[in-house]
Amino acid sequence: MTQRIKPLITLLLLFAIPAFAKDDLPQKRIYTTAPINPHPPVIDGDLNDPVWEKVNWGTDFIQRTPDDGGEPSFETAFKIVYDDKNLYVAIRAFDPEPDKVEARVTRRDQFEGDWVEIQLDSYFDQRTSFSFTVNAAGVKGDEAITKDGEGVDANWNPVWYAEVKIDEHGWAAEMRIPFSQLRFSEKAEHVWGMQLQRRIFRKDERSTWQHIPRTAAGYVSLYGELHGIQGIQASRRIELLPYSLGQLENSQKVTGNPFATGQKSKLGVGFDGKMGVTSDLTLDLTVNPDFGQVEADPSELNLTAFETFFEEKRPFFIEGQDILRFKLTQGDGSFSSDQLFYTRRIGRSPQYYYEEAEGEYVNRPTNTSILAAAKLTGKTRSGVSVGLFNAITQEENIEIDYSGDRRTVPVEPQTNYFVSRLSKDIDQGNTIVGAMFTATNRNLTSNLDTILPRSAFTGGFDLKHQWDEKTYYINFKTAFSSVRGDKTAIYELQTNPRHYFQRPDADHVTLDSSRTTLGGFAATFDFGKSGNGKWMYAIGATLRSPGFDLNDVGYLRSGDTSMQYVWVGYRINKPVSIFRQLGLNFNQWTTWNFGGDRLSNSGNVNGWGQFNNYWQFNYGVARYGSGLSASSLRGGPSLKTEGEWRIWTHLISDSRNKLYYGGGLSGNSSDDGFSKNIDGHIDFIYQPIKSLSIWCQPFFVLNHDNFQYISTETIGGESKYVMARLKQKTSYLVMRINYSLTPNLSVQYYGQPFFSAGKFSKFKEITQSRAEKLNDRYIELAADQISENSAADEIAIDYDRDGASDFTYNNGFNFREFKSNLVLRWEYHPGSTVFLVWSQTRFGDDTHGNFSYGDEWSNLFSTHADNIFLIKFNRWISL
Repeated sequence: MTQRIKPLITLLLLFAIPAFAKDDLPQKRIYTTAPINPHPPVIDGDLNDPVWEKVNWGTDFIQRTPDDGGEPSFETAFKIVYDDKNLYVAIRAFDPEPDKVEARVTRRDQFEGDWVEIQLDSYFDQRTSFSFTVNAAGVKGDEAITKDGEGVDANWNPVWYAEVKIDEHGWAAEMRIPFSQLRFSEKAEHVWGMQLQRRIFRKDERSTWQHIPRTAAGYVSLYGELHGIQGIQASRRIELLPYSLGQLENSQKVTGNPFATGQKSKLGVGFDGKMGVTSDLTLDLTVNPDFGQVEADPSELNLTAFETFFEEKRPFFIEGQDILRFKLTQGDGSFSSDQLFYTRRIGRSPQYYYEEAEGEYVNRPTNTSILAAAKLTGKTRSGVSVGLFNAITQEENIEIDYSGDRRTVPVEPQTNYFVSRLSKDIDQGNTIVGAMFTATNRNLTSNLDTILPRSAFTGGFDLKHQWDEKTYYINFKTAFSSVRGDKTAIYELQTNPRHYFQRPDADHVTLDSSRTTLGGFAATFDFGKSGNGKWMYAIGATLRSPGFDLNDVGYLRSGDTSMQYVWVGYRINKPVSIFRQLGLNFNQWTTWNFGGDRLSNSGNVNGWGQFNNYWQFNYGVARYGSGLSASSLRGGPSLKTEGEWRIWTHLISDSRNKLYYGGGLSGNSSDDGFSKNIDGHIDFIYQPIKSLSIWCQPFFVLNHDNFQYISTETIGGESKYVMARLKQKTSYLVMRINYSLTPNLSVQYYGQPFFSAGKFSKFKEITQSRAEKLNDRYIELAADQISENSAADEIAIDYDRDGASDFTYNNGFNFREFKSNLVLRWEYHPGSTVFLVWSQTRFGDDTHGNFSYGDEWSNLFSTHADNIFLIKFNRWISL
C-alpha cells in the first residue's frame, strides 16, 4: 500500500506548484523584404552590391545564452532580398576585435567557432523550419527542424551557397538559398516564420533577432515573421545523384578454404534521386545504395538477453527521419528506444545462422542488400504531414563448399518494408493528431518458414494537445501489433527474450505451440508543463502488453511491462553567483508486469550546470529498490533482485580553449554486498590549429555481478538454472582526428581498440527465485561438484556426484576488437562528392578470462587485419 501511495503524494505536490509561475513571451517581430530582379548580389561576403540598399537593416538582437534576455556583447544586423529563384541574405557580425573571431575550418555540419544562421519556416506551420548556418571560415551547416524545435536533423544537406569575409568591422556573411531547396505552398504572397542567430565563440554567447526565452514552450512557433515575398513559384525540382565505386578487401588467407583467398574486389553503381512531386511533397529514392563511407558501430560485449539499440548513421535513412518517427515514450531509460520504425532493420545482418558441418566451408554475407528504397515526405497546405516509405531487400544466401561441391542456403528472405505516417496540425499546432501503419512481408523459403514470421503489421495513433501558449500539454499514444507465420516461427517468437511466455511463474501468459499469430498493444499517457517558467514537470504512465512486438521493422526491448513515472525539473537560465546556468531534475518511477508483480521502484536526483569560468558539470544519485527480473533466468522464473545505489558525475573544462579536458565517473553498488559497477573515462580534446581537432577518450569499466546467467540445464526432467559470480574488466579507447584543408576537403579518422575479460566463480543453482532472503534463492555448488581443467580453460560440473561430468563451461571469456575508419571527403562541386575510405577490423577471443593490458594489446595487433579500401564518386545533377 505504501508503494502505491508515494506516487499519489508526488502528484499532489506537483499540482501545488503555483500556476502563476509562467513567463510572458516577447512580441513577435516582422522584417519586410523586397524583390531585386534582374541584378542579384554577387555572393562574395563584401555586402557592397547596390541591391542591398533596397531594404533596411534588421537589428536589435537579444542575448539567449548565457544571460537570457540580456544585451548581446556585440551588435548584429542583416538584410534579405529575393528574386524569382533565390533568397539572398546578408549578415554583418560586428566585432571590435576582428583578430579574435574564431574561424575554424571543419567538415560541413560541425558548427564550430563563430557562426551566423537563418532559420525559415517556409511552410508557416509554426512547427517546421529549415536552418542555414555559415561560420567565420565559410563552413556551411544546415538542419531541418521539426516538431516545434523538438526534432533537429543535421543530415539534411541542401545545395546552397555562402561566402564570408573578416574585416575591420568584424565579419560578414552572404548567402544564396535557392527556393528549390525549401518547401512552401503556392500563394500570391507569403508570410514565413523567421529566426536569425549568432554565436560569439570566445564568449560562449548566442543572440537572436526574435528573442525566444530558453524557458519557453515551443521554438518554431515563436519565430518572428518574414513579409514581402510575392510571386515566387515552387520548383518541381528533380535532383539525381548517381554514384560509382570500386572496393578491394584484403583479409587473411586460409589454406583449404576456397572462400578465404585473402582478397576480394567489387565494382558497384547506383543512384539517389529527389523529386518535387508537388510544392509540398518530395520523393526521395535510392537504388542499390552503398554506405561504405559510414563509420562503423562501436564495439560492445552484450551479456544481457536483450538486443542492443544502435543509432542510424546511413544518410538516406537519417535525412527526414523525424517525420517517420513514432516513439512510444520520450526521455531516457529502458523504454525510450521503443518505436514503430527502426531503420536499422533495413539492410540488417541475415537472421539465420547456418552451423557448418565438419569439412564444410561457408561464405557468409555480412548484411542484407537493399535493392531499392523510396520515401515521400512533406506537409500540405492544410497542415497534414505526410511520410511514406517503402524498401525492398534481396534474398541473401550463404555458399557452402564441401570437397569442391557447392550449394547455397537462404539465410535472409526477400523482404518488403512499408511504413506510413500522417499527422494533422489543428489550431496553429496546439493540437496534433497522428497515425502510423507499418507492414513487413517476407518471401520465405522452406528452411526459413519455421524461423521467421511471414508477415508483421503494426499501427499507432497519437494525440497531443497544448494550451496556455503551449505551457501545458496532454499526450496520448497507443499502438498495436500483429505477427503472422508458421506455428514453429510463432513459437520461437513467444519464447524470445522480449516475451518469455515459457516462464513457469507467469500465470498471466500462455505458451501455445499451435498459435500462428501473436498480437498485442501498447499505450502511453502523460500530462505536464513544458516551459514558460523555471518549473517543468510530467506525470504519466506507459505499458506494453505481453504479446506486443515491433521488431520486424521497429524496435521493442521488452513486452509485459507497465510503468508510472513522475519528473520535475527546475532551470536557472541567467547567470547567478558562480554559475552561468543551472538545472535540477527529480525522477520517480515504478514498473509492474501484467500479472501484477512489481518489477521495480526507483528514483533519482540529478543536475547540471556551467560555472562562470565556462567549466561544465553534471551529477546524479539514484536509488533502485528491490524488484523482479523476468529476463535474468532466460525464460525461467522471475528472479528477485536486490536494491542498489548509483551515483554519477562528469566535469569538462572550458571548451573554448585549444586544449580542454575532463572526465566522468559512475558507479553502482548492490545490497547483495558483491555486485557493483564502476565506469570511468577521461576526455582530451585538442585543437592545435583551426583546421585540426584531436579527440581521445580512454574508458575503463569494472563489473562485478553476483548473478550472471550461465545456462539452463535439464537433469532428471527438471530445469536447473545455473548462475555464477562474474568479475569483468573492460577497457577501450575512442580516438577521433578531424583535419579540414578547406571547407570542402577533409580527412576524418575514427579508431577504437576494445578489450573485455571476465572470469566465473562460485557457480550456483537458483532454487527459490522469489525468496525474500538472498541466501534462500540459491544453492552454491560444492567443491566436489566442480572440477577445473586449466589447460582447456574449462570447468566441469558433476551435478549428481556420480563421477561423470554433467555439463561443461568455459572459465571465462576474453573479447578483443579493433575498428577504424579513415575517410577523405572532397565536395568538388556543390552536392557532388568523392570519398576515399580505408576501414580496418581486427578480432580475437579466448576463454581464460584473465585481463592484462600488455597481453590484450599484443594479442589483438598480432591477429591478421581485415582491410577494405574503397573509392566512391557521385555527381549531383539538377534537372
